[in-house]
Amino acid sequence: MNRTPPRAPEAVDDPVVPGRAYVVGGAVRDALLGRPVHDRDWVVVGATAQQMLDAGFRPVGRDFPVFLHPRSGAEYALARTERKTAAGYRGFAVQADASVSLEQDLQRRDLSINAMAQDEQGRIIDPWGGQRDLRERVLRHVGPAFVEDPVRILRVARFAARLPEFHLHASTLRLMREMVGSGEVDALVPERVWQELARGLMEPAPRRMFEVLRDCGALARVLPEVDALWGVPQRADAHPEVDCGEHLMLVLQAAAADAAPLAVRWACLMHDLGKATTPADVLPRHIGHEARSVRLAAGVAARLRVPGECAELAAVVAAEHGNVHRSLEFGAAALLRLLQRCDGLRRPQRFELVLQACRADYLGRGGDWPRRDYPQQPRLLAALRAAREVDAGALARDVTQRGGGAPAIAQALQTARERAVRDALGEARD
Repeated sequence: MNRTPPRAPEAVDDPVVPGRAYVVGGAVRDALLGRPVHDRDWVVVGATAQQMLDAGFRPVGRDFPVFLHPRSGAEYALARTERKTAAGYRGFAVQADASVSLEQDLQRRDLSINAMAQDEQGRIIDPWGGQRDLRERVLRHVGPAFVEDPVRILRVARFAARLPEFHLHASTLRLMREMVGSGEVDALVPERVWQELARGLMEPAPRRMFEVLRDCGALARVLPEVDALWGVPQRADAHPEVDCGEHLMLVLQAAAADAAPLAVRWACLMHDLGKATTPADVLPRHIGHEARSVRLAAGVAARLRVPGECAELAAVVAAEHGNVHRSLEFGAAALLRLLQRCDGLRRPQRFELVLQACRADYLGRGGDWPRRDYPQQPRLLAALRAAREVDAGALARDVTQRGGGAPAIAQALQTARERAVRDALGEARD
């Protein structure tokens, strides 16, 4: 870790800012870790909202006073304290005025590594041991007020995915379990759950997020369909890791290693949900789990208000990942039907994402599976290119000139595409 304090940002001592401005939170943490700093959060101490307005700042905060700098457009928040008034992350009374100190503002934050500030001389203000915890690679809550905001459970899990070399302090894990036991986590609103899950999925080690959520019991409350996969066996010949939950974690890591976008990672998370509902008398086989996964993934998407792009890709991957894996056995006609079920002819870019998710599913297993090739991917892409190169307009005009109607056009187009796929793959007629 880089233990040299980060250089003070040039705008800290901007005379436009009333009171005293400090860089806080993630910018200080990342600079101390030697990581790039992309965004800076600012806290202003000793100023009122009216003074900010008089200095030309524009208000943007809805729940507490946040302002945009009149020249740079950077966000500045007044130092504030919070008092719990009701369940959930919205149940707070906020005090933000000139009497709130920097230490009070930092005390309301979640983790010690996020509760540091930097002044205009570049000095680090660290009242809660953030630098120590950076050195010791530990995620530790700041104080007892941690239990008042259930979103912090999700944030801690997300930071575990961002900083996989860090471990969760036992006292923080204990508080998180208490929050789950008290029902506080049930007050989370869908938008915040999705927001934190989506951010955590895009971190370098997404499996750590789910491991932390499982360890504190929160996964069973926010994503019970995913939590149910642990302890469910599957065939060891195709899955040396055996456990469905462990397979899911390996798939997520394979997607992360491939720098997959969010929609692919979400599809990976959803693709095997149906295995948790396989009747016990047919285990470890999971016949028909694809259709069950589609239904369960749709339910999760509706509950968490998942964006359409992610929900749609998850549905296709859940339904067809088994067929994609088996597609080396398919001839031209079967390949074309698979492409059409995936809507690949109309949406080729999305089909590439389908294949990326399927590749992660294939490689995300135990044994030597992560080192294997996935020839299904290039073969299906070659088939897709060949099918899309058929000139549908010219073919339709030719059939129409010969007196054919819509059914004849559809049949001719299907035949031409099958022939194109067959020729492109150099295969004999089915």
